[in-house]
Amino acid sequence: MMYETTALELSDGARTWLIERPIVIAVYVVVALVLRFVLHRIIDRATRDRPGGEPRLLKPLKERLPAGVRDDIAAQRRAQRARTIGSVLKSAVSIVTLTWCVLQILTVFSVNVAPLVASAGVVGVALGFGAQNLVRDFLTGMFMLLEDQYGVGDIIDVGDAVGTVETVGLRVTTIRDLGGTLWYCRNGEIARVGNMSQGHAVGVVELPIAHTTPVTRAAEVALRAALDAAGKDAIAESVLEAPELAGVSKVTPEAVTLRLTVQVKPGHQWAVERFVSQAVLVAFDEMGFAAPVPLLSGVLAPAAAE
Repeated sequence: MMYETTALELSDGARTWLIERPIVIAVYVVVALVLRFVLHRIIDRATRDRPGGEPRLLKPLKERLPAGVRDDIAAQRRAQRARTIGSVLKSAVSIVTLTWCVLQILTVFSVNVAPLVASAGVVGVALGFGAQNLVRDFLTGMFMLLEDQYGVGDIIDVGDAVGTVETVGLRVTTIRDLGGTLWYCRNGEIARVGNMSQGHAVGVVELPIAHTTPVTRAAEVALRAALDAAGKDAIAESVLEAPELAGVSKVTPEAVTLRLTVQVKPGHQWAVERFVSQAVLVAFDEMGFAAPVPLLSGVLAPAAAE
C-alpha cells in the first residue's frame, strides 16, 4: 500500500514537471509573442504614411511645419518623425512583453521574483549613472520629436552648427551647413535651438551712406527701391509684407547706416536681402550718392599732428 502511494505521488510530480508546467510556459510564451505581434502591427499602421494625410500617430501631437514647404520635404519630415517615434514604441513593447513573460515563467518554477526585481532596479540605476550621457541623448531626442522643435528640411542654429536638418534621430541630429559639411550633433548636447523655418523670417538690409548724403532723401530712395524690388518676380512669392524703413540704425565716423526690414517666408530671407540690397545700391548710384569712405589712421595721423 505504501509503495502504491509513493508511486502515485511520483507520477503526480512527473506529470506536473513534464506536462502541466511546460504547457503553462508555452501559453505564456505564445501570449507574449501574439501580444507583441499585434501591438507592433498597430504601431506600424499608426506610423504608416497615408495618401493625402499625415500618419495617425502624429495626429494628437503638435506639428510646426514651415509655411510654404514643398510636399516632398513635408512628407519626408512626417515620415521620419513617425518612424522614429514608432521604433521607440516598438522597443518599449518588446521590452515590456519579454519582461512579463520571463517573470511569469519564473513564477511557474516557484521562484521568488521580488529579489530579482529589486536587483534589476539596482542594476538599472547603475547603468543609468554609467550611461547617463546616452540616456540624456535619447530623452532629449524623444522630447524634440514629440514637440516637433525641428524636422527634416528646417534651417536651424544649434550654436556650433548652422544649416539644414537632414536627419533627426533619437540620439543624433545631422545638419548640413552652407559649406556642405555634415555635422553630427548629439541631442543631449543641444542646449538651445534657433529654428529659422517656422512661422516667418525677417530680412534685414543694412545700407551705409556717406555723412555728406542727405539722410532723408537717401531714406526715401532706399524705401522706393526696396518696394519696387519686392514686386519683382524673382522674390515676389517670398515676400509676405512690404518692406519697411526702420531708419538710422547706427552712426560711425565712417558712415551713417540705414536699416530696411522685410517679412518673408522662412528660409528666404538671405535671397531677399541680396536682391533688395542690389536694387537699393543701383538706386543710390543713379542718384549720385557718395559711398562712405573708410578712415585710414595712417592718413589722418599727420593731419592731426599739424
